[in-house]
Amino acid sequence: MRIATWNVNSITARLPRLLAWLESSGTDVLCLQEAKTTSEGFPAAELRDLGYECAVNATGRWNGVAVISKAGLEDVVVGLPGGPDYEGVQEPRAISATCGPVRVWSVYVPNGREVGHDHYAYKLRWLEALNKAVADAAAGERPFAVLGDFNIAPTDEDVWDPALFVGATHVTPAERAALAALRDAGLSDVVPRPLKYDRPYTYWDYRLLGFPKNKGMRIDLVYGNAPFAAAVKDSYVDREERKGKGASDHAPVVVDLDV
Repeated sequence: MRIATWNVNSITARLPRLLAWLESSGTDVLCLQEAKTTSEGFPAAELRDLGYECAVNATGRWNGVAVISKAGLEDVVVGLPGGPDYEGVQEPRAISATCGPVRVWSVYVPNGREVGHDHYAYKLRWLEALNKAVADAAAGERPFAVLGDFNIAPTDEDVWDPALFVGATHVTPAERAALAALRDAGLSDVVPRPLKYDRPYTYWDYRLLGFPKNKGMRIDLVYGNAPFAAAVKDSYVDREERKGKGASDHAPVVVDLDV
């Protein structure tokens, strides 16, 4: 089974590339983030033509997540159980589903904006709620993973120049402690291999030639429980999909499982 996660940065803008990539990559399950559309506006018909079912949590604007599957789609849970509101609303940042033998969550963790901002405190509350929500599945015997844009670089090696991020979000001890809490709950970081260079970055800013100069970050992550990790045959960042006109600023992370 091939499972992937990809922040597409607008499914409307990226739809031709997404459809072509799904066909060429042979992906069975895609966890998608930053749909930037509504559930009603999500291109389910186009994906259905390729054989995919869709579970979507999207209300427009900047968020929106989905699970797109050829391997079945059951027991869908929309949203983060017990998750916090931001400005009175629970944003569409999580959705989970069972796809054949595997259960997955697609998550788009809040950005945090800047340390001390209300959104940063919200990010930490959201991660705490995620940890509680996945604890039972993490300890279970079924392969289970949380995939998505975590907006956290797990280590200094996961940013192109750590000195530039001192005091900024994505690298703070509190954010990294939230990832450590997921590991304590029984989930491990499935680190992909890069297709070029020595670090498997997944995100490159559009500005200042970030991608050509490889000024990247690894913030799109796969956290799997022991049965999931044991089934991993390969994992890689599909860096090719970050190239060219109309690309997302994130690349897909692909995981091949023997399940």
